[in-house]
Amino acid sequence: MQVIRSIAELRNWRKDAGTVAFVPTMGNLHAGHLALVAEAHRHAQKVVVSIFVNRLQFGQGEDFDAYPRTFDADCAKLEAAGVDVLFFPTEAELYPRVRQAYNVEPPNLQNELCGAFRPGHFRGVATVVTKLFNIVEPDFACFGKKDYQQLAVIRGMVEDLNSPVVVVPVDTGRADDGLALSSRNGYLSDAERAEAPRLYRNLSLIREALAGGDSDYAALEARAKDDLTAHGWRVDYVEVRHAHSLEVAHAGEKHLVVLAAARLGRTRLIDNIEVDR
Repeated sequence: MQVIRSIAELRNWRKDAGTVAFVPTMGNLHAGHLALVAEAHRHAQKVVVSIFVNRLQFGQGEDFDAYPRTFDADCAKLEAAGVDVLFFPTEAELYPRVRQAYNVEPPNLQNELCGAFRPGHFRGVATVVTKLFNIVEPDFACFGKKDYQQLAVIRGMVEDLNSPVVVVPVDTGRADDGLALSSRNGYLSDAERAEAPRLYRNLSLIREALAGGDSDYAALEARAKDDLTAHGWRVDYVEVRHAHSLEVAHAGEKHLVVLAAARLGRTRLIDNIEVDR
């Protein structure tokens, strides 16, 4: 595996690389990331993974400085997974002017769901992904469905900006007890880790109700919030939305997604489940 740190070197490598599939990450890699890499291998001749902890998508008081940086372990995992290039730029390389004067501004969806609790987050995501697309010039880019709102923002951005990239969604990786794999799961204490699958269980109950024809979304959302709160969670949201647009769902719609975000101790967990009925 080749580790490339400069934009110029990556662009030079790209000239003769053939088809490229790209997996952008912030590092601290787990099995969910490696599933993205495996999917990338199915689409292109070469696979590029980036590791960059993007300051722009962290809000004030969030965990930018504490975010786990595990470069050596990540390199070993990526090499074993057959990755061709790891792009590992410094902040100065990717943001040479320090403060980004031009940003990619998503639509109002950026202010809903997670965006309502993390102002500016999706602007930071859209901006860095656009920069990385411009540098890597991938034919395909793989993103996990766990970050469902992020996936929707990136799909819309690629479509509206006519980016020649095929966005490949990849199913959420889960532990045996259902907990969605996340780098932030490492923040959980043993007791919190034992409690954490409750989020997925509540989403599963909503999915079962929706599949059975229940369209009282507000009642289903409230029941899940109450259960989480009763067990020590601080709930940001539990919502049923239209699966493709992420607009508020209406009774009778067939393609739905149930999304949730809640805090367990100091750890904010997100998850979602798609429902076709």
